[in-house]
Amino acid sequence: MNHKPMDGAQDDARAELARGTGRTVYSEAEIRGKVAELAAAISRDYAGLNPIVVGVLKGVIFFMSDLLRAITIPVRADFIAISRYSAQQKIKGPVRLIKDLDENVEGQHILFVEDVIDTGLTLSYLLRLLRARGPASLEVCTLFDKPQHRLADIRLRYKGFDLPDRFVVGYGLDYREAYRHLPYVAELTPEVLKIA
Repeated sequence: MNHKPMDGAQDDARAELARGTGRTVYSEAEIRGKVAELAAAISRDYAGLNPIVVGVLKGVIFFMSDLLRAITIPVRADFIAISRYSAQQKIKGPVRLIKDLDENVEGQHILFVEDVIDTGLTLSYLLRLLRARGPASLEVCTLFDKPQHRLADIRLRYKGFDLPDRFVVGYGLDYREAYRHLPYVAELTPEVLKIA
């Protein structure tokens, strides 16, 4: 039995998944190219170092998965999960670590991977946490950056794209847990934001 949708049905399904998005900011091809470029630089810079690539769940899974597949040297992967929301899930509160690393990072070369860096406050907290564990090195790679919002001084070793000062979704970036799965980044329409 063939479960593959017909072309028209597939187009309809894609349109439904993208409902509420507007102008494409970065296409799937542009993102793929940038991931390959970052992976090549990381592979060159970390050759022979066997780094641990650390990501923050959930948004980073799309970028980090593609990045890990494109890196051409041995690496290990690990994840941290945090929460900044109160019990009511409406207002941001202090950062809480809800999943720690499985790997011991002492004496290891760590590449911290983010999907997007906005204010940098959460990342600054996580970098302090990791530095206290004594890694041999600790660098940051992000696919998307919003430098206009930065409140903390963050040194980025590897950076993909700057994002506009608009609400965008796709490729890991979500709006209320939706749109993360889109293979491109697009602006969210004002109509969707008004509903909130």
